[in-house]
Amino acid sequence: MDGSGARLLVLAALVLSFTTTARSLRFDLQSGRTKCVSEDIKMEAMTVGKYGVVNPSEGQPLPDSHKITVRVTSPYGNSIHFGENVESGNFAFSATEAGDYLACFWAGEHTPAVTVPVEFEWKTGVAAKDWGNVAKKGQIDVMELELKKLMDTVQSIHDEMFYLREREEEMQDLNRATNSNMAWFSLLSLLICLSVAGIQLWHLKTFFERKKLL
Repeated sequence: MDGSGARLLVLAALVLSFTTTARSLRFDLQSGRTKCVSEDIKMEAMTVGKYGVVNPSEGQPLPDSHKITVRVTSPYGNSIHFGENVESGNFAFSATEAGDYLACFWAGEHTPAVTVPVEFEWKTGVAAKDWGNVAKKGQIDVMELELKKLMDTVQSIHDEMFYLREREEEMQDLNRATNSNMAWFSLLSLLICLSVAGIQLWHLKTFFERKKLL
């Protein structure tokens, strides 16, 4: 591989390291408890997830108490994936709504209480693509594969910039609407205070006149 090719590979690796979104977690889930993980995903982004219960005793069957229920929901509460009393599972979807997606894990009640270790991997965007499969199907070499990764990453960055710009505009519109509402509320509060003060003055004046103090 020549110098330019090596530089291209290094550049692709650096860009991918900063732009791909991949989360790999391992956490303990207490029986009867729920744990949720959120991920901010933009519209039409590809997402894949994989989860599984870690066997506390290797080589032995997984205890019946070590089963979990998993639900993945969209920002508007639509159910995307559901697994009930399972040891492992996976999901994949293209986001139809922009915002925070939730993956919630629940372990059933058990006496005595048990701790269920869970491994969870969540990838979005460029990181969600099966690049090994892409290379096999397209019969491309390492250089071409890294170049394709780089091109997809640049496109992902471009889309992410527009997505962040749209979110920023939405926040600015919300701030302007909030400020406008607060201004009207402050004006209304001032008018109410002045009205109450005027009524109190009128009442006091009427009282003193009736008592012939004025």
